[in-house]
Amino acid sequence: MGNMDHFLSDLCRRIQDREQRAPIPFMDYMELAAAEPTLAFRNIFQVFHDMITSYVGNGTDEYPEDPESINYVYYDCNRLFVEDTDHPFFADRLFANRLVNHVASFRHGAQQNRIVIFEGPPGSGKSTFLNNLLMKFEHYSRTDEGASYEAVWRLDKRELGALPDREAHAILQQLRSLADGGAFQPPGASPRDQLFALSNAEYLEVPCPSHDSPLLMIPKAYRREFLDDAIPDDAFKRELFSDKQYEWVFRDQPCTICMSLYQALLDLFNLPSKVFSMVFARRCQFNRRLGEGISVFNPGDGLTRTRVITNPLLQNQLNAILRDSNRVKYLYSRYAKTNNGIYSLMDIKAHNRERLANLHGIISEGVHKVEDIEENVNSLFLAIMNPEDNKELAAAQSFADRITTIKIPYVLDYATEVKIYEHVFGDQIRAAFLPRVLENFAKVILSSRLKLRSEALQDWILDAGRYHLYCDENLQLLKMDIYNGIIPTWLTEEDRKAFTAERRRKIIAESEHEGDKGFSGRDSIKIFNQFLSTYAKRDKLVNMGMVCSFFKKHRSGLMTSIPDGFLDSLLGFYNYTVLQEVKESLYFYNESSISREIQNYLFAVNFESGRTERCVYTGDELEIDESFFKSVERRILGSRAHGSLRLEFRRDVQTQYAARTLTQEILLDGKHITETEIYRSLHKRYLHHLKEDVLEPFLRNANFRSAVQDYGLDSFKTYDERIREDVSMLLRNLQKNYAYGEQGAKDACLYVIDNDLARVFAGLQ
Repeated sequence: MGNMDHFLSDLCRRIQDREQRAPIPFMDYMELAAAEPTLAFRNIFQVFHDMITSYVGNGTDEYPEDPESINYVYYDCNRLFVEDTDHPFFADRLFANRLVNHVASFRHGAQQNRIVIFEGPPGSGKSTFLNNLLMKFEHYSRTDEGASYEAVWRLDKRELGALPDREAHAILQQLRSLADGGAFQPPGASPRDQLFALSNAEYLEVPCPSHDSPLLMIPKAYRREFLDDAIPDDAFKRELFSDKQYEWVFRDQPCTICMSLYQALLDLFNLPSKVFSMVFARRCQFNRRLGEGISVFNPGDGLTRTRVITNPLLQNQLNAILRDSNRVKYLYSRYAKTNNGIYSLMDIKAHNRERLANLHGIISEGVHKVEDIEENVNSLFLAIMNPEDNKELAAAQSFADRITTIKIPYVLDYATEVKIYEHVFGDQIRAAFLPRVLENFAKVILSSRLKLRSEALQDWILDAGRYHLYCDENLQLLKMDIYNGIIPTWLTEEDRKAFTAERRRKIIAESEHEGDKGFSGRDSIKIFNQFLSTYAKRDKLVNMGMVCSFFKKHRSGLMTSIPDGFLDSLLGFYNYTVLQEVKESLYFYNESSISREIQNYLFAVNFESGRTERCVYTGDELEIDESFFKSVERRILGSRAHGSLRLEFRRDVQTQYAARTLTQEILLDGKHITETEIYRSLHKRYLHHLKEDVLEPFLRNANFRSAVQDYGLDSFKTYDERIREDVSMLLRNLQKNYAYGEQGAKDACLYVIDNDLARVFAGLQ
């Protein structure tokens, strides 16, 4: 029993520490607010914004130095939608950016009097998304950083003359105890027990049903002056008094119950200090199951007939204490339970159609009539909807400007599609595939969800035919990379420069009209399961040939949903990538001589042709003429770069060098030339073009293929020492740099050799 008492005591202590339900006096709350103003001065929209930011973070930009960036970044949504959930929701990059960008407005005051509708086709995970979002909001609200407070009144009955003195009251309690058969205890025998017995009798606790912030108990006319005196942080005060996100602090009024209580008490005492001594603050408890702070309605949930909620017992006590039955009417509507909370509709069907219609006046005006009383409603209204239910919104055109629609289509980001496969079938499935083959399977599924024609891409890529060996004619593979946050390295210099911010926005905007057709999320999982059952064998890795065979032969009926020629183009793109990896793994280069040449070039571009200058970075004396520039630029841009392209490139390098590299990175930041962004960019491109012909000497050696095939076997020892070294280095580098296993590395090399990929892509890289 002793141990059990200890366990129970420890449990109670932890529950008390976590729940923190005891109200605190108003002045204690103001001290807390003064110490942590950014946490205390938050309404539901700001708390929701902070919750998203807390779970998702600021995102990762893979191209931080890109001047044409549109801030289309990677947000890791695992903590928000995947971790600690029964049914994970996988948000692709497009949806994550939509959600975060919209929620960003919640911190700027542009959020109230609107309903946010998440629209997506069946099987896109809308319900899972909303359930997980609300669950994480509940969890966040229980943390210290997610804490928000609501007002509660503790009416002192003795102060209000509704109780006799303490001693007389204690005697009455003892007499009541004797009448019930209890033993008599002198009034002073156990003061702790007596205080506990009297606590409920001494105070009448009146919670604010609308969950109003304690700040709103300060009369509007005095809030600015009071907060100016109470908050020591001058920087925060400047934001508080000027930023739109804090307008609610000075604009909103408390609910009619709190207003009535304040006025009634002020009339009784004629002392504001007495009134504020009865104002307390307590942590808001968001509980979806109880409908406190969060209410979720499914289409089948019946409409509540009772439109007005009262508490007769509490009303009688208020009437007795205030000695006036008309001073405070404790009545409110069901909308008060989610005021400063979240009101959600799961699908605009059946009874939820009427609920949406009933929100018209509330969303438009922010008020709701409860008998003779106007009730303020400042809630975060959320809903999910299928595209075919748009007709319900057509009937609500009178407040169409109050509706914000955010699309939740089928996944359009192949990295996210792969995460779904790994979640459903286990992380170990990746080990059964050669690198990128799993991603390529996902791309086949995604091709059915994209529109065949992209005006934004066609406006940008004027000659799609130049990429026919590693991109499809509709440029869907290019779009998939862009949706995934990747700017392909195989784009020409002209097309990279033409990839402006405006064009990027147009391409991303097209995703708003994609992903509502094609293979659904459920279809995709079913198809992938069939593929695994057919081709995933323990003794052989899944390759691209198997992917093509599955769609073209085993499940040929699926090809009607896949664009013509897409699979062939995907195979070409895969071939290009494998070839680059093999070349990179084979390549030997003299790093010091390459670095020296790039440094000399960066120095020389600042001078006219015909000069002789000593490079300040290498100490080399340079004969700066057209032949010098041409030799370096052909290695950076490729052997096919013509004169006008090289000249334009040289001017761009000089402009960037003068505007940023020299003035900021070198002189201001103290970087060495080899640490600058422009040096790294030129170095990467220099190596890329040097590798074009790296395979040629190996392919001319008849023993090279056999040595790759025999690697790891005793017969490998019979080959020439130089071949053994080259093959060993090649396979080690493939494993080290590109996540191949030993067998996968051998398969990749043999694939490149047998399909003569070096010749296929010759001069086109």
